[in-house]
Amino acid sequence: MAKIIGGLTTSHIPAIGGAIARETFEDPYWKPFFDGYPPVRDWLQEKKPDVAIVIYNDHGLNFFLDKMPAFAIGAAPEYRNRDEGWGIPTIPPFPGDPALSWHIIESLSAEEFDLCTCQEMAVDHGFCVPMQLFWPDRKNMPRTIPVAVNTVQHPIPQPARCYKMGQAIGRAVASWPEDIKVVVLGTGGMSHQLDGERAGFINKTFDLMCMDKIVDSPEELTKFSSLDLVREAGAQGTEFIMWLMMRGALSETVTLKHKNYHIPISNTGSGLMLLECAA
Repeated sequence: MAKIIGGLTTSHIPAIGGAIARETFEDPYWKPFFDGYPPVRDWLQEKKPDVAIVIYNDHGLNFFLDKMPAFAIGAAPEYRNRDEGWGIPTIPPFPGDPALSWHIIESLSAEEFDLCTCQEMAVDHGFCVPMQLFWPDRKNMPRTIPVAVNTVQHPIPQPARCYKMGQAIGRAVASWPEDIKVVVLGTGGMSHQLDGERAGFINKTFDLMCMDKIVDSPEELTKFSSLDLVREAGAQGTEFIMWLMMRGALSETVTLKHKNYHIPISNTGSGLMLLECAA
């Protein structure tokens, strides 16, 4: 049967995509950020997962304020990147896994999660930047399943709900009969606010606490409400709910294999983690 072998977290800031395109990996501003990724890439090249479930938030490429589903899952044979206006070059499409996507969709529906199912889905920097960071040369790049979560239009899904949906995704994968390895990406954040009186707000203490708790006591983090996240991590810091969804999909016990935290990258607290599931 299918097995989730680990979870990854990373920021997905569009400026990272620009830095990748310009290859400014040794620039003093970017070097501490990019230097965190080789250990995770080495792990991925060793484990060679067959599928990556990428939990991210759409930034207007598929959904806008007039139509914003809480949860949307891709069920397409491939996912194409489109120009968002950031000046980031578009990149080749990512392969999908429609059969596993539909299995997860049907399993989540049976557990009473209401979903927007997308048989066509464009992917923006929220999806593409993490894939570029973890598979920069696309070597052994897995098939992908995008899971878009609303972090833009309030009311957004509560942290506890996202954690429970992650657990349901974990059960869905475990019930898939094919013998494959799956990795789950929780993207976004960490603390940041892009506008308003608190523009530029970063809460390093809160970020590091979340990175500590998510390993062994993630349920403590589900006690925060979405408004708590706004207060503690900034208006865009609510993206942390996607990390919680990732953690819910993993085994109860995980091993922290690698982590890195760096500020500021585009006025954002940037966290990277590799959590390996128990055997």
